[in-house]
Amino acid sequence: MRKYAMAALVVAVTIGGAGCSTPDDDRADTGEAEVATLRTETPAAATSAPKVERPRARLDDTPEDTKALYEPYEKCMSEHGFDTKRSRVEGLTTGRAGAANNACENFMPLPPWEFDPANPEAKDFARDVVACLKKKGVRYVEVNADGPGWAFGGKQNDARSISKGMELSPECEREVTAKRK
Repeated sequence: MRKYAMAALVVAVTIGGAGCSTPDDDRADTGEAEVATLRTETPAAATSAPKVERPRARLDDTPEDTKALYEPYEKCMSEHGFDTKRSRVEGLTTGRAGAANNACENFMPLPPWEFDPANPEAKDFARDVVACLKKKGVRYVEVNADGPGWAFGGKQNDARSISKGMELSPECEREVTAKRK
C-alpha cells in the first residue's frame, strides 16, 4: 500500500507542478508548453558544404567509362584556366597546372582499388598478376618496387615481352580479381 501512495504522490507533484508559474517569471506566456531540446537554431550541416567524394576508376571500366569519369575534372581544370587536352600535346606547365589542380583535385578519379597505394592488398594483387603474366609467357615483368603495379621489359627492354605483357595484362587482372571474390 505504501508503494502505491508514494507513486501517487510523485505523479500528483509532477502533474500539479507542470502548469505552475510564478508572477516573477520574465518570460512572456505564449500558452504553449516549453520543451527542452538539443537542437540549435542553426543546424551545423547548413553552415558547411558537403565534401565531394572523389570518383574511383574500376578495372572493368570501358574507354567510354574512363572518359566520362574524367570529364568533371577536365571541366574544372578548364574553368581554372588550364586546358588538359592541349597540355597533353605540349607538355605540362607547372604554375597554372598546379593552381588548377589544387582547386580541382576532388574531381580527379582515384585509381582502381587494386592499384591504390592505400589498399594494403595492392602489392599482393600486383604479385598475382605478374605470376599470371609469367605463366602466359611474358618473360620480363616484375612488381614495381615503389608502389602497386608492375613493369615490363626491365633492363632487357624487350619490345616483344612488353607488347605481350600489355596485351595480356587486362586478362590477368580479370583472372586475379575473379579468384579473389
